[in-house]
Amino acid sequence: MDNVIDTARGTTLGKGGVKIYTVEHVLASLRGMGVDNVLIDIDVEETPIMDGSGKFFVEAIHKADIVEQNAPRNYLVIEEPISYSNEFLGIELRIEPCDSFQVDVKVKYNTKVLDEQNASLHDLKRENVYVSNGSDDILNFAFMAFSEDGAVFPSLTYSFYPVFCDLHGVDYRTVDLNDDFTVPVERLKDTGRLTVLANPNAPTGVALPLKEVETIIAANPDHVVVIDEAYVDFGGQSAAGLIHKYDNLLVVMTYSKSRSMAGARLGFALAGRGIIQDLEKIKYSTNPYNVNRLTLKLGEAAVDSDDYFRKNAAEIVETRTRVTEELRALGFTVPESKANFVFIKRDGLDGGDLYRKLKDRGILIRHFSDPRIADWNRVTIGAPEEMTAFLAQVNTILKEEGLL
Repeated sequence: MDNVIDTARGTTLGKGGVKIYTVEHVLASLRGMGVDNVLIDIDVEETPIMDGSGKFFVEAIHKADIVEQNAPRNYLVIEEPISYSNEFLGIELRIEPCDSFQVDVKVKYNTKVLDEQNASLHDLKRENVYVSNGSDDILNFAFMAFSEDGAVFPSLTYSFYPVFCDLHGVDYRTVDLNDDFTVPVERLKDTGRLTVLANPNAPTGVALPLKEVETIIAANPDHVVVIDEAYVDFGGQSAAGLIHKYDNLLVVMTYSKSRSMAGARLGFALAGRGIIQDLEKIKYSTNPYNVNRLTLKLGEAAVDSDDYFRKNAAEIVETRTRVTEELRALGFTVPESKANFVFIKRDGLDGGDLYRKLKDRGILIRHFSDPRIADWNRVTIGAPEEMTAFLAQVNTILKEEGLL
């Protein structure tokens, strides 16, 4: 047989049409090489992960022994374009006739379905959505891309922000919270640098009203403002509706809290097209395959079950309200929380002691070594019966300490 693939150059398949197996055979060989969870699009211009003269495609065929000189009957002469798509696997393939195998192959993970679902949930377009490997991955990219003038965030907030700054050599400063743990909005105006705000905040659970969040965004028009909304589904107000109004706004969300998918590592960002493109450039320059197909399918199913997860979040809020009221009745200070936890302090009771005494009783809460909040504890809201057991043990400890 004269017209076979030149394995050295991967170009010549002979005049009159490209000769390969059927499209199904090609896809089977690609899946066998571990590239089944990708979109292969030969016609549409995308950010190229691999390009050139079709070498990747030819090598895939060759390694799977699809080209056999002694079996010409198994070849398909392509005289018209052939298209193949598999929505479940996220595969789209199109092969055009050509005299030689000069094809640019673009490979990317197909997040299209999840992009469109998230866009629909927030009344946005697909171009306004970026899906990644958890919200931490997006935050890392944000500090990498938008902090050339430095960064600023509250001094008491998500502990990863200064870690990202140290990693990327970012000059950062912090702003102290008010005595009631609210964010001092005036001190986050015209910062001249990347501004990052967790809303609701951690570990306090305190949230800024949307009007005040917008004030911060509007006051920093020349720099990106990141609103980290990991806990927003438990009573906060999302800034996603402001994206059409402000091209410097980046809203970061996660599937790890209200959608109970922490182990799956899935998050997404909402922003204007310019910011989304910047995030995509970093992704395609580092690890374009950072979300696996199974996680994407789970994410799609979670969005399809949005009513269930909203109902579950509402039940957590209801339990949080009961726990807050009962703790206050026991003499605890409990700021108004809009997260799936409460931040608590009891005069006369050391926060570390409360943590250890509850741990000895089989109940885990969080205690922080930071001197500013050493008397405070963060308590995650669990099932109603779990919180009843927690309150009963707290009551017992207070009596043992002579505080009741």
